[in-house]
Amino acid sequence: MPDDILALWPLAPASETGWLAELAQGDGLTGYEVPGRPDAAWVLGGIYERGTSAGDSVNDSRSRDEHPGPGWERLRWAELADRIGDPVVPQGLYPGFRCFPSTKAAGIRPGSIEWPAEGSLDRPTWDQLIRFLTEHSLQGADTACLACYNPLVTQDFEKGQVRSGRLGDAPSLFDIPDILYTPSNLWATDRSWVVCTDYDVWGTKVCGAGPLIEALLGDPEIEAIRLPWTS
Repeated sequence: MPDDILALWPLAPASETGWLAELAQGDGLTGYEVPGRPDAAWVLGGIYERGTSAGDSVNDSRSRDEHPGPGWERLRWAELADRIGDPVVPQGLYPGFRCFPSTKAAGIRPGSIEWPAEGSLDRPTWDQLIRFLTEHSLQGADTACLACYNPLVTQDFEKGQVRSGRLGDAPSLFDIPDILYTPSNLWATDRSWVVCTDYDVWGTKVCGAGPLIEALLGDPEIEAIRLPWTS
């Protein structure tokens, strides 16, 4: 399996990230804007709630999470926010560990909720995002893409890791050997959209044309929200 994935996503020249460098402004997270397409939304990582018959989660809270297992149910951020009276994401923050400060006061039992991993989408959410991008890209599954990984993710500070492949094969990026994160960036080579996952957040920012972002916000499976450009 690892060899098959690497064959689908061979290494590409590090110079392919030059476009991202042109886009990066400030901290490189809030500043990703596609020229002529200044819209964005955050895809929120999966929160899961333990049911009465659930066993221990299959995840180890390190990164790249699977569905936790039988008896665990997806808990939408909006549902949890409504339940405990917190905003989905507090003003001035990104999706992350500072969200939902009222869980303890609201009586949420420790261990009853599994929070998203930092710096990586969980597999169900990653698959949903790739499905969405495939449906809304002109070449569909054959859309040519590039994926790159932050050196903090690869622990290779001498050179970056960039890979090229088809959007239809992007679900397999979840299983790239020795990298326990989804890509830091994924983008179509026609530059119609770009995805950014920062190392310490619980979500992924998608930038693209207005209609794409509106469709993302209205998608029935993905939970996505629009945040201000700056904090």
